[in-house]
Amino acid sequence: MLQVSTGTEIFDAIVVGSGATGGWAAKELTEAGMRVALIEAGSNVTARDFTEHMQNWELPFLNSGLSPEVRRDRPVQSRCYACTEYNYKWFVNDRENPYTQAKPFSWIRQRALGGRTLSWGRQSYRMSNLDFKAASHDGYGVDWPIAYEDLVPYYEKVEKYVGISGQAEGLPQLPDSVFLPPMAMTCGERLLRDRVREKTGRVVTIGRSAILTRSHNGRAACHYCGPCERGCVTFSYFSSPFTTIADARKTGRLTLFTDSPAAKVNLRDGKAASVTVIHTLTRQPRDIRGRLIVLCASTLESTRLLLNSNVCNSSGVLGQYLMDHIYEGGADGEMPLEAKPWAGMPKRPNGIYIPRFRNVKEKITNGFIRGYGYQGGSSPQFDFGAPGFGASYKNAVRTGAWRTHLGLWAECLPRPENFVEIDRERKDACGIPILKVSCEWGDNERKLFEDGRQQAAAMLEAAGAKNVKLTGRQSVPGHCIHEVGTARMGNDPKTSVVNGYCQAHEVPNLFVTDGACWVSQGCQNPTLTMMAITVRACDYIIREHGKKA
Repeated sequence: MLQVSTGTEIFDAIVVGSGATGGWAAKELTEAGMRVALIEAGSNVTARDFTEHMQNWELPFLNSGLSPEVRRDRPVQSRCYACTEYNYKWFVNDRENPYTQAKPFSWIRQRALGGRTLSWGRQSYRMSNLDFKAASHDGYGVDWPIAYEDLVPYYEKVEKYVGISGQAEGLPQLPDSVFLPPMAMTCGERLLRDRVREKTGRVVTIGRSAILTRSHNGRAACHYCGPCERGCVTFSYFSSPFTTIADARKTGRLTLFTDSPAAKVNLRDGKAASVTVIHTLTRQPRDIRGRLIVLCASTLESTRLLLNSNVCNSSGVLGQYLMDHIYEGGADGEMPLEAKPWAGMPKRPNGIYIPRFRNVKEKITNGFIRGYGYQGGSSPQFDFGAPGFGASYKNAVRTGAWRTHLGLWAECLPRPENFVEIDRERKDACGIPILKVSCEWGDNERKLFEDGRQQAAAMLEAAGAKNVKLTGRQSVPGHCIHEVGTARMGNDPKTSVVNGYCQAHEVPNLFVTDGACWVSQGCQNPTLTMMAITVRACDYIIREHGKKA
């Protein structure tokens, strides 16, 4: 058995995970005067690792999908559009970091400083009390122990720092953020917006994105080069290493441990005392000691750590109520060319958004509860095989219609039969027991998906689109990379893992602030809300625990 080395320093706080939530925890706690250890399972990342301006011909396999290393070592990760020959080393090696699929589940993970903020989709939407109090609205499940009003000041703090571009719409089911100027819509999108509003009363707006449209907090505006998932040398999209973690480092109170997957939380006298990590290169274990611990390792990694530590599960619900958005379906069609053929900036890293309209006032529609939103876009189609020369050719090339697509993102209900547990028969390369995942769509998700496809087609047809077709099929759970739940909030320790401040009921100096603490999901992208929840939890830690540290 390996000898565990123990450092002599006792940190005021240990933060496990360096992604969106971990970066915020490190920033908030260090700026409050606390000495913080930040633990990251992956390696360090600098701007020299970014490849957004590299061309395909500069790669050995031309980014063709034929790289033997990517195909061999990342068969799950490469299902994600963002994992390519350019950046695959940011994603976990599936052979070294396996998991067991009791039912099909795509677990997309990044192990590098910054986690999935390096390659996330950046769509950033507030949730409302229609989401936080969904059980009171339709009678299914339980409400969150917090309300929208509790998060408003923390949403604002995050938005003012991160920089969210978008357009205010005044919708109660999708509260407006503190916005930077919105990105421009294309002509086809404006036409769709106007006609959908006229025919159905529904709102089509520009996506709300964590990408700068003007200089903000020392970072430059987006230069519209396109492949954001490969990094950004101007730091125009939010990623934690170059924003929150950079600020934490400036305090001089942050100690960073990279290449150090967390294996176990250790208790002493009923309180969290240390985290055992295994160095990925030496395979040597080490205990990092702290007065409190904040888990931000990502939804399933945080729950895996708790399960492997045999803590916080007297309720029996740890690992249960796993959720992800069902998506990859919708409709597309051809909008008539009734405006100048302008498609916006060269490669706009954003699309359009249609907020939820199902069951906003009603409890149930067509046999389902909850709702969905849409992401999509419209761009002109050019016929480069058109006849003619000179001006006649140019005019012929531009006669194509605006290709318009709408894709739905639908809420998944929290159900105990969707769960994770430890697979005691298998371990990863560091000797840490792995997860077994059991998750599938229920009847409500399937009904939402089909209704969303039909309504996408109906809106396109109402807007005058031709050749409208239903698209896609139900995604595999996990593939949306919006997994939440498994260590849910609640006021009752018998039915939840943490309280409304993300504090573990059983271990008062242990907090879980990432997606694991979620009670229900909503249909919005979750990262903005995860960050606001983390900042609120850190505010509580500083008030209640900072003076004891």
